[in-house]
Amino acid sequence: MTGTHQGSCLCSAVRYALLTAPKAVSHCHCSQCRKGHGAAFASYASVPRSALRMLSGSASITSYASSESVLREFCAHCGSTLFWSRTEGEFSDWVSIALGTLDTPFTPPKQQHLHVASSVHWYTPIESGARRESPLRVDNNLPS
Repeated sequence: MTGTHQGSCLCSAVRYALLTAPKAVSHCHCSQCRKGHGAAFASYASVPRSALRMLSGSASITSYASSESVLREFCAHCGSTLFWSRTEGEFSDWVSIALGTLDTPFTPPKQQHLHVASSVHWYTPIESGARRESPLRVDNNLPS
């Protein structure tokens, strides 16, 4: 079974397929998402939990309850953040997929940024920041 989209963790121990296109694309700037991703914000999209199929590595997934009703799931081997879900209440039958783990192209029809008041002070949106397609080397300087 393949699915509409497929994804995996960094070490490929965990592989999954989505049977429907992801919805509700958001980039969350809250401190829990930032710390969980180690980044300026976390990018997620949601699907009904019934539309998530584990292709391999289910036993490699570990979880952390970051609050009373929120469960964050990640690979126990490489630490990749994979899923976020509510354990009770509204939308507890949905799971949010960390978009950076998708291996197939996905273009969301619309996106939203959440908790922008919690944004880190050092983040520069790409529209106004320097762009670079290749990695930096020691002898390269960023444009000023």
